[in-house]
Amino acid sequence: MTTPAPAAPSRPLVLVTGATRGIGRAVAQELAADHDLVLGGRDASALAELAASLEEAGGAAPQLLAADLTDAAQVARAVEELGLAAGLDGVVHSAGILVPGTVEDLAPEDWARSFATNVTAVAELTRLLLPGLRARRGTVVTINSGSGYTAGAGGGAYAASKFALRALTDALRQEERPHGVRVVSIHPGRVDSDMQRQLRSFEDGAYEVEKYLRPESVAATVGLALRLGEDAVIESLNVRPRG
Repeated sequence: MTTPAPAAPSRPLVLVTGATRGIGRAVAQELAADHDLVLGGRDASALAELAASLEEAGGAAPQLLAADLTDAAQVARAVEELGLAAGLDGVVHSAGILVPGTVEDLAPEDWARSFATNVTAVAELTRLLLPGLRARRGTVVTINSGSGYTAGAGGGAYAASKFALRALTDALRQEERPHGVRVVSIHPGRVDSDMQRQLRSFEDGAYEVEKYLRPESVAATVGLALRLGEDAVIESLNVRPRG
């Protein structure tokens, strides 16, 4: 009598927000070989292009979550349509915006915009996903920043939102520990990205790519956090350029 072959283990299912650019895109490429992905972003055509490129590289066909993360109703519909509350192994919150400016120059709507994307949207999406994350003892990863620890002139709105994001992850980590959900906060230094170009333009400084992290290096730390064995968690990780 022939013994049937054991069923192949299922691949972890992970949602990556901000997946079409910068660190988010690098995270999707990092995980595609051994994860099933849900790609999140505002631009449906850019998401479709990324999904096609990942498939061509040998990955499984990703699902797409095309939504404005600051629109709570829109996000709730997308999460329900994809059934993510039923089961999810991880979420990587990579979507974020930079709102530069001095306290003297920034208006209330600038502060609100910074917090809406960098903090409130993260909290609300996580809230919607918690049932699925708890069901699979999943992992929440937030892409924070060195600005989550220190602030400089002209960076108050961005740093304040990243300080708040660190507070959010610290609270979430304690709340979800009894449910088996791991919470990881990753704090990169300056990264070669569109956001860095925006920042350097605001600072009137040269774009010195050799002094910045590659998005792929940050993505490798996300992969490490998600692939870590069940017995451990990377709670917070600082990643800085080597030079």
